[in-house]
Amino acid sequence: MAGKSGRTIQSVKKNSLRSTLLSWEGALAILFIALNIFNSIISPSYTVTNVLREMPKYLCEIFMLFPMAYILILGDIDISVGSIVCLSATMGCFVCNTGLPVGLSFLTCLAVGTLCGLINGIILTTFTELPAMIVTLGTQIIFRGIAEITLGSGGSVSLKNTAGYNAIAGKVGIVPIVFFLVIIAAVIFTVILAKTSFGRKLYAIGSNRTAAHYAGINVQKCRLIVYTIMGLMAGLCGMFLTSALFGANTTTGQNFEMDVIAMAVFGGIATTGGKGNLVGGIISAFIIVLLRIALGQINLNSQLILVIIGALLIIAVLIPGISSSIKAKQKMRAVE
Repeated sequence: MAGKSGRTIQSVKKNSLRSTLLSWEGALAILFIALNIFNSIISPSYTVTNVLREMPKYLCEIFMLFPMAYILILGDIDISVGSIVCLSATMGCFVCNTGLPVGLSFLTCLAVGTLCGLINGIILTTFTELPAMIVTLGTQIIFRGIAEITLGSGGSVSLKNTAGYNAIAGKVGIVPIVFFLVIIAAVIFTVILAKTSFGRKLYAIGSNRTAAHYAGINVQKCRLIVYTIMGLMAGLCGMFLTSALFGANTTTGQNFEMDVIAMAVFGGIATTGGKGNLVGGIISAFIIVLLRIALGQINLNSQLILVIIGALLIIAVLIPGISSSIKAKQKMRAVE
């Protein structure tokens, strides 16, 4: 559009290649490429075939990244998801071992997970003054406690009939079926967040919950939906984790909540709510998965892997604050 001066005014700001590369997602994409080069150097076994073979047990966690991103954008948190995975997998295994059709075992995993998520949502939306951290800490203990009671003194259960679970653990060529499902889920959740009114409501609630309420958004209904979806995806994670491990025990899903939160935060999703997108979260999820695979191939201590992931999480939280501080100082210098 041309103004009176004859100059053309751009109505839409164009994204340059430089701005894209300097964005958080661009930096993560570059890190993703660099990480694959690094992994191939430190581990001779780091090949496409080996990586795809080891991926399923790690890819399961990514199912929970998508609703966790929604929860963080709402300004909430859920640290019970690892326990929901454990309880879902445990109940699914017991149903499968009764001799009932394997489809009922799958439905059990999904139903148990959904019920747990619904319980979290009902508590948080009924008693709105309660912090999500405390509520989900309590349900984390309860859900894992129920799983441990169910598992009994042995502390584990193995699948007696693995045929059905072998089917969902199958591959198309060399690519695991779960990989395709993760990509499909990524597309669906990304589109919902970025292109629908529900996604816009989540950002509005996370930015200012009171203002969103007075704008006519049913805040508690949105929270209930998101927590229920979180439970469903945790149940789905439990189902596919069972297909990879052919059983469940008291440590199933342990620390998954920290991994999933790390994926989301490292992907640029703010813990304060109202900011971030799933593109960065998806890239960071695969960065963490591939890092785990490569370090596991060289038999690095599993606790050291947790230290590295924890360090990445701290860096991800610090960078936005440091960036804001630098920008504020630059503005002050410009004013002076």
